[in-house]
Amino acid sequence: MKCLIQRVNYVKLYIEDELYSQIGNGLLAFVCFLKDDTESNINLMVQKIINLRIFEDINKKFNLSLKDVKGEVMVVSQFTLAADTKKGNRPSFFNAMEPNQATNFYSKMINQFKINGIETKNGIFGASMKIELLNNGPVTIMIEN
Repeated sequence: MKCLIQRVNYVKLYIEDELYSQIGNGLLAFVCFLKDDTESNINLMVQKIINLRIFEDINKKFNLSLKDVKGEVMVVSQFTLAADTKKGNRPSFFNAMEPNQATNFYSKMINQFKINGIETKNGIFGASMKIELLNNGPVTIMIEN
């Protein structure tokens, strides 16, 4: 599983030019499920994301987590994070999880954030989306498990 997270002041997600969902202060999480992932990867990733200390305290040190700042999360499916670009100029997505299973994992991941008390919004798996955001920092981190 791969997750690219960005610390944000806000995110607005549009589908077919209509505002579908939005969050304020928190994290934008682009998530990619890989062929070998299991359901246990989901909880590990959610715990890592909500407890990762990437928000600044009063001394401008990365000491606070998403939970500490009562931040929100926007979860967006992003199979292109599985891209293998080692050969040629066309990315290979061979390692991406097949869509039916990935859709199920995506729903479970969203539910895990909610179970952990995080205000959670999301896009639609496989939809063409436009995302407007204000990156805070910028802070962008790749997490893999």
